[in-house]
Amino acid sequence: MSNAVATAVDAHAIAKRFGELSALRDVSVTAHAGEIHGLLGPNGAGKTTLLRILLGLVRRDAGDIWLFGRELPPRAERVPDGVAAVFEHPGFYPYLSGTRNLSLLARMDGRPAGDAARARAIERVGLTTAADRRVDGYSAGMRQRLGLAAALLRGPRLLLLDEPTSALDPAGARDVRELVRELAAAGAAIVISSHDLVEVEELCTSVTILRAGDLVFSGSLEHLRARAGDDAHHLATSDDDTALAIARECRGIRAARTGDCTHGFDAVGERDAVDAYVVALGRAGIAVRVLQPRQRSLESVFLRLTSTGDHQ
Repeated sequence: MSNAVATAVDAHAIAKRFGELSALRDVSVTAHAGEIHGLLGPNGAGKTTLLRILLGLVRRDAGDIWLFGRELPPRAERVPDGVAAVFEHPGFYPYLSGTRNLSLLARMDGRPAGDAARARAIERVGLTTAADRRVDGYSAGMRQRLGLAAALLRGPRLLLLDEPTSALDPAGARDVRELVRELAAAGAAIVISSHDLVEVEELCTSVTILRAGDLVFSGSLEHLRARAGDDAHHLATSDDDTALAIARECRGIRAARTGDCTHGFDAVGERDAVDAYVVALGRAGIAVRVLQPRQRSLESVFLRLTSTGDHQ
């Protein structure tokens, strides 16, 4: 393996089926030490399955995985040293405190953690005041933080995060993002699956995008933004719902509401297609009140890739 020291994850041609369902087909992903790598895709794209395969928790049907230059068997007996993960909705023993849960998990992992290590992990995720409370009194966000504390006890050089801020309030999400940056700055590789494109754009330098089990993009954010082109527009109309329905009937137009749109929606298409779409709206009696080009954005190209399967 070349560049083994700098490469934390080197996975090639991963495939996985669950019965008749093909969850992943010929998917490759690479993540480097000190890098925050985004894993994107709609629900059902295969993101969580891929993360579980990278941990060795799910047996892959095809492909090769190397972690830190060592080959990962199709079904590992245990999570490799230096690797940790936090999945959405982590599970804990509800009748135990946060501290006791961490102690038990560390013993089960074969690496008991001392009081100082547990306290440090709990402090880093902002749970110090709740450490001795029973977990059944924790909010979803607190459980998410406790899952991250458990991952930190492994001293990860590779950390896999599945929607790590989905249950957190804005302040909590900000704290987790800062911790992720600290870990990457210290040399850890982070692979983060997220539906929050703003978060990915803020944190990541490279991304992998999946659509229905297929790889549709893998590369730098700079490369991804460049693919957005100038064909994304923000529209607001007198009847956005009907305008979106008309877009589905217009050739060459892909339209959807996006996270940063308080009003209106984004439409992606070549200039001639956008012109024809605006004419179609007028014929339907829908007034176009706003029509402005969008800046090259991760959201516009993500919409294009995941709605059409246009590959890199």
